[in-house]
Amino acid sequence: MIMYLRTLRLRTAALAILLVCSYALHSQEQGNAENPMALWYTAPAANWNEALPLGNGRLGAMVYGGIDTAVLQLNVETVWAGEPGNNIVPELLDVLPEIRRLIFADEHKAAQELANSVLPWDLQKGNNYGMPYQTVGDLRVIFANDTPLDDYYRELDIARALSTVSYRRGGVNYKRETFASLTDNVIVMELTADQHASLSFRVELDSPHPSGSVEVEEDRLALRGTSSDFESKTGRVDFTTRVAAKLTGGRMEATDSSLVVTAADTVVLFVSTGTNFFDYQHLTAKPDDRADSALDAAYAQPFDTLKEHHRAAYANYFDRVQLDLGSTEAVTAPTDERLAAFGEADDPQLAALYFQFGRYLLISSSQPGTQPANLQGIWNRQLTPPWDSKYTVNINAEMNYWPAEPTNLSELHEPLFGMVRDISRSGRASADSMYAARGWNIHHNTDAWRIAGVVDGAFYGLWPSGGAWLSQHLWQHYLYSGDTAFLREYYPILKGAALFYKDNLQTEPEHGWRVISPSMSPENAHHDGVSIAAGTTMDNQLVHDVFANVIQASAALGTDGEFADSLAQLMPQLAPMQIGRWGQLQEWMHDWDRQDDRHRHVSHLYGLYPSNQISPYRTPELLTAARTSLEARGDESTGWSMGWKVNLWARFLDGDHALELIRDQLKPATGDGFGERGGTYNNLFDAHPPFQIDGNFGCTSGIAEMLLQSHDGAVHILPALPTAWSEGSVTGLRARGGFEVGLRWTNGAVDTVTVRSALGGNLRIRTYVPLTGAALREASGDNPNPLFAVPTVAPPVIRPESYRADARAPRVYEYDVTTSAGDVVTLTADR
Repeated sequence: MIMYLRTLRLRTAALAILLVCSYALHSQEQGNAENPMALWYTAPAANWNEALPLGNGRLGAMVYGGIDTAVLQLNVETVWAGEPGNNIVPELLDVLPEIRRLIFADEHKAAQELANSVLPWDLQKGNNYGMPYQTVGDLRVIFANDTPLDDYYRELDIARALSTVSYRRGGVNYKRETFASLTDNVIVMELTADQHASLSFRVELDSPHPSGSVEVEEDRLALRGTSSDFESKTGRVDFTTRVAAKLTGGRMEATDSSLVVTAADTVVLFVSTGTNFFDYQHLTAKPDDRADSALDAAYAQPFDTLKEHHRAAYANYFDRVQLDLGSTEAVTAPTDERLAAFGEADDPQLAALYFQFGRYLLISSSQPGTQPANLQGIWNRQLTPPWDSKYTVNINAEMNYWPAEPTNLSELHEPLFGMVRDISRSGRASADSMYAARGWNIHHNTDAWRIAGVVDGAFYGLWPSGGAWLSQHLWQHYLYSGDTAFLREYYPILKGAALFYKDNLQTEPEHGWRVISPSMSPENAHHDGVSIAAGTTMDNQLVHDVFANVIQASAALGTDGEFADSLAQLMPQLAPMQIGRWGQLQEWMHDWDRQDDRHRHVSHLYGLYPSNQISPYRTPELLTAARTSLEARGDESTGWSMGWKVNLWARFLDGDHALELIRDQLKPATGDGFGERGGTYNNLFDAHPPFQIDGNFGCTSGIAEMLLQSHDGAVHILPALPTAWSEGSVTGLRARGGFEVGLRWTNGAVDTVTVRSALGGNLRIRTYVPLTGAALREASGDNPNPLFAVPTVAPPVIRPESYRADARAPRVYEYDVTTSAGDVVTLTADR
């Protein structure tokens, strides 16, 4: 017994020495700011917009880093209000002919009023405008310690997807590490101290759900609840959250609703949540079984094993892309201070961190088999969040996935594909019952139940083209991957989108163009209180892409040629883009654009980005008109709108203006109020305001576009490099055709280009400086690689006789290299 106690004391002393060394090393790393991929702060989060996000695609947590009380705000991807069911209004079909007649008679206000009569802003009894995504509740760790505090530090290491909080209190160094395990489907928190028996606290769960109840079962906390009733639907998503504690030293006791830990050396908390959500039509899973299964499996493993498994799985995604834009003394400041100074400071590394933070958020909120990232990704503290935190598919949901292919996270696109597959089924009811059309469509919003009807009335919601935009992601994935099996699987969905538009096209009387009617330019009014219109520019661009995708997919698969031919015959009848009276790209079929319009949506520029119909090299008239439109719109807007504009300015090949947008976006945002001033919260979340995650993803995509583009017939190297990023490097960016690209540059020009070919085929390189390398030859003609095909765009209708294109396209060098699958091509600047 004496020998046992002596051995125990020696082990305890050794553990204390190791912990002291660990804290000392951490403090040194903190002071030197050695981790460029850390968001770090010297105080706990004062509010939700300062808390730090963790997620594994299914579970989300916001870590506040509190001292007296440590809070994890918890989410699960399938906790949504309501129940299965669509929101189709078949009464629209009865008035559709008259709405179309009024539009073509230039009686748009009357058409709007008639549409409003069947699709009012105020919800009709028995229908719904979509369900809100909802929080689960909070985990609270309440400490019994009121001694003075020193050396507080908290960080989110996005290179490891790990949150750390450390501080000294009463002469004891405390540390908490938390992660949402990608491999074990639980949230794990380890609490340690560098002195024996120093951990004493109480663990509680609570929830804002009226149905929530907490109890202790076999030394585990259990929170059970049911999602909310909302509008016409009854809440039917049942959820169970369980929390278990694993102690080294000390003891644990249970009350009726909490776990009480006393004098422990180390404690590991495990948080697991299950729901009854099986799919958008069925709620048949067992929440308790799901929660228990994941918790039991994780509890049996040591913390370090769980942490290493998670780190390795996360690194498989994150480490694919490395970006170095240089570093200055600014990196030694906490993240909130860097954000406040960014507008005037020389801090290129913050832009690199922000780029990687967007990739971190996509990895954390979208994993194969989960729901796609919603308006807030996976993080939401409310029962009725702004815009219900749904999927707004007239820009926002699509923007969430803009980084997926170019920043080498292709697998994380899968949840969006799954949602498109679901909507291609639920959207058949919309196409048939509301438009008497074949195929499928969706309007501007959906939710976990895959509603396809109009949301928020006719002014905002009578836009039948959400499916057209969503389907572009299927085609883009094919262009980047060359995966013909994927294309064959999803071809019926692409065809269904085309069928809807083929049946829904109307002949407008003035020019005989085939257009969509009724529709709108999303959320914008062309006259006071009137959005309804025919042949809006964005719709025309979308229909062009839907038809072109099916035609090319048919050829690639060698199938369905007759249908493809029928679409090809319609293509010349579609309305062309038009340049209006002040040299702008028209937003509508009529020249209604106002030069003082600062609307957040720039829908008519879809053809420039994310589509590729407008090009500096192929369509200089349209490029100039698009630029005139964007200059009139201005820079400052909502966060997501500024994210879109970063991409647009990159497509204009204007890196300095794109960087100005990033500087505008990386300015401190405060408060939760609604507005259109953009900005970024201290935790680097995008502000509309309030928080919307799409702006984060939009800026990440935009930075990728500044460094590499492949939409315009070639792999364009450093197409929009800002003057301020004169030296740097990037590895792992992806281009169409299955190419992975690494770049190094100095003095604002590329030095070396390294390309890995996954598929083989012709590699066409476009640069601003001449290159040299083995098997390099000057390019001529069209790129023979079909994954780089560029669209045929009808000449624009130009109204001002004095209009002149100002393409502003710099001189380029183009080269071809023939590659085989697995080849690595290295090219260097010839200077």
